[in-house]
Amino acid sequence: MDLTIFAILTQDGIASGAVYVLLALALVLVFSITRVIFIPLGEFLAFGALTMAALQSGKVPQSAALLLVLGVATFLRDAWTTLRAAAGQVDRGRMLATSFAKFVLFPLVVFFVARSAEGATWPMIAQLLLTFGIVAPMGPMVYRLAFQPLAESTVLVLLIVSVAVHMVLLGIGLYIFGAEGSRTTAFSDAAINVGTLTISGQSIVVIVTALLLIGALYLYFDRTLSGKALRATAVNRRGARLVGIGTTQAGRLAFLLASTIGTLCGVLIAPITTIYYDSGFLMGLKGFVGAIIGGLASYPLAAGGALLVGLLEAYSSFYASALKEVIVFTLIIPVLVWRSIAHPQVEEEEA
Repeated sequence: MDLTIFAILTQDGIASGAVYVLLALALVLVFSITRVIFIPLGEFLAFGALTMAALQSGKVPQSAALLLVLGVATFLRDAWTTLRAAAGQVDRGRMLATSFAKFVLFPLVVFFVARSAEGATWPMIAQLLLTFGIVAPMGPMVYRLAFQPLAESTVLVLLIVSVAVHMVLLGIGLYIFGAEGSRTTAFSDAAINVGTLTISGQSIVVIVTALLLIGALYLYFDRTLSGKALRATAVNRRGARLVGIGTTQAGRLAFLLASTIGTLCGVLIAPITTIYYDSGFLMGLKGFVGAIIGGLASYPLAAGGALLVGLLEAYSSFYASALKEVIVFTLIIPVLVWRSIAHPQVEEEEA
């Protein structure tokens, strides 16, 4: 390997690692707040990329219909729970109206807007906004339907539910998007030449966007009231409830942030590589390796571990391309061994 090839591989590794960093941060965010290992995060990546590809090809993204179905199911679940609660008639009416607006009216509007995209050529920014409007709201809906009723269960039960949700979304992805892969138009066709190395504009977009989002998340958790409430929930769920922080609302917000990050990763990586309905699972696992390096608790360690995964994957593709996935996932073994020695027993906190 000469210096030029090393530089090219490093560029590819950093670009891929930036996506894995975002996935790792989303996994840590969801686990620290809800104790859910969010395996279906990869499906949001795939749904985001394939929805964007459908819009760019002038097709109606079938994910808009999925959003509407999930929204109606979520509203019916909320309505059943609200009607069984001992709240006053005014409170019930207000809660039902709010739930109907969020989970039925909004998906319905998005669905009809998506239907109007058939045969149309929209600006890139409009495609992005519609993609986020379709895919990102699915996060809190999935939480409400699958995880919120079991919020007080053990981590093992939540993991089993997470695997089940992943399998369901994987099958739905195959049904609505098909088995063929898609790529999207790059956000930038520019290129920067540094000696013999050519840095693509899309790689710069990925890295800069990841850095901006990391900075925005830091400011959100450090400066805003809702961000501080999420941090408090992550530190101690029972203590957060005692001081009036709604852990249910925190869980929904955490899933919304995670699904938004997953969608962003999908639209960022789609111009670089072909995305299939099941591509998100493998990418999500690589983000999970980074999150494990951070102990599913430390954001900086998770980010550093995910970046290491991206670089290791790039270098492995040169030396042993057939074994690059094996090499990447083998990284988790010494980390788990070290953590089992350093932390031999961890008591699970009571919810």
